[in-house]
Amino acid sequence: MSLDELVEKANQLKEKGLKTGSIADELNVSKKTAKWLISRGTKEERAKAPKDIFIEWDEIGKSSKRLKLVSSALCDMISEPVEDIDVVVGIAISGIPLSFPVAEKIDAELAVILPRKQRWDPGDESKIEKKGIISPNFANPEGKRCIIVDDIITTGTTMEETISSLNSIDAEPLSALVLLDKHGINNIDGVPVKSLLRVGRVE
Repeated sequence: MSLDELVEKANQLKEKGLKTGSIADELNVSKKTAKWLISRGTKEERAKAPKDIFIEWDEIGKSSKRLKLVSSALCDMISEPVEDIDVVVGIAISGIPLSFPVAEKIDAELAVILPRKQRWDPGDESKIEKKGIISPNFANPEGKRCIIVDDIITTGTTMEETISSLNSIDAEPLSALVLLDKHGINNIDGVPVKSLLRVGRVE
């Protein structure tokens, strides 16, 4: 996907009513990059492009078989005994399809957290509470041992927020599993972060 195609996709998502945080999530870029993509126009704005990379994993996402295989690889990174994990927490939106097969494989309950970035738009960040929302339609991780599953870590903010949300309800996050870590994070608040792939830059 070219930069122009990425800009077009970002604007299409905005026209469909998605907020900047959700656009960032869909395109696997930072919120700052998403904001730049939907507002760039002048040469000066284009020259201020943030340093970021975007990840396309739609070849995995459109195949239930591939999702299951990738989720199996995520399971392989769990170091704790699987019988001690009560709940798999999927981060909405893209972490959910990866968390289903993980929960099934280790015979755990499934919880879903809706991070605040899903409600984020430039200018309104101060109005949004700091923690994510645990979906009442899935398992309640309160007081339980859990692992967190998401697709990509861009800055680490969403994972940090998720761990904070779980700690606030006395859940015990044992580890976080992701497809790709763009930020090179090994640990957040004592919770080990494990990724199948990491991005490195030579600058």
